[in-house]
Amino acid sequence: MKHVDRRSALTPDALAMMDTIARTGSFAAAARALGKVPSALTYSVRQLEDALDVLLFDRRSRQAQLTAAGEELLAEGRRLLAEMDAVAQRVRRVSTGWETELTIAVDDVLSRLTLLELCDAFYALKPGGDDQPGPGTRLRLRTEVLAGTWEALVTGQADLAIGVPGDMPAPPGIEMKILGDLNFVFAMAPHHPLAALPEPLTDDEIIRHRAIAVADSAMRMQPLTFNLLPGQEVLTVSSMQDKIAAQLRCLGCGFVPEPLVREHVRHGHLVVKQVTRTRHMAPTAYAWRSAAVPQPKKAPQGLALQWWLQQLGSPATRSALLERHLPTTAG
Repeated sequence: MKHVDRRSALTPDALAMMDTIARTGSFAAAARALGKVPSALTYSVRQLEDALDVLLFDRRSRQAQLTAAGEELLAEGRRLLAEMDAVAQRVRRVSTGWETELTIAVDDVLSRLTLLELCDAFYALKPGGDDQPGPGTRLRLRTEVLAGTWEALVTGQADLAIGVPGDMPAPPGIEMKILGDLNFVFAMAPHHPLAALPEPLTDDEIIRHRAIAVADSAMRMQPLTFNLLPGQEVLTVSSMQDKIAAQLRCLGCGFVPEPLVREHVRHGHLVVKQVTRTRHMAPTAYAWRSAAVPQPKKAPQGLALQWWLQQLGSPATRSALLERHLPTTAG
């Protein structure tokens, strides 16, 4: 029975009353703020103390001095009140078409600087007016590699995938648009043996040296591999940044996105060599689940996804995602 009494006693009004007493510093001031007589406020506090079987205020003090238990209830009460307000706001936003959460899978080779600037612009939106908070949609970013970006989308782990291979057919229920072409160059450290050979480098020359490869993050789909020669020794790393770092340390060679290594090449930290095989231009795309295929418990296409798709429709945004990178550290 006491468990029921405790739960029924911890109402939003009771928690707000504790907050008002703590902020005003006395029962009398709190009573005035709440539009009550002091005796009614004192009675409400005693009811709360009886239900919780604790003392919330030190009766020896003339001020509203909280006990340790009172301090804990005040802290947790303020947190619960804030969460209740947040839930109410999210429910209202969902009713207006803004998703509670939007997950975006982004390929490892795209510009993190541009992506975070897009997040900043999204959070600055004021759909309810200047005096209202932003859209309230929680963004989740996840980094994927090669087929892992597709997998995150088709398995429902992501709502939007940016950087999927553009030369692969879109699975059923998926819409896709081209982001642009990403230019890959064959690079190695200046003291790598291949750096001293005349161009173009042949496969017979390249196969004698270790390649650096980035592991595909797909767990269920068939992993993709590019530009690895049969029988070539391979060092596999988990990200493109790690691949570039390994090549800077002369641990191997390989194809890397030209925008990501542009500064390293300019400063002589990496050397780009022509090869006999066809120059690799990788078409890159972005994809999302079709509005014609409704998702369980989700609107066909929420306003947050629509906003991101609108940004990706800009040629300047697409170019920045492919080209605008912060230089990595040479080492």
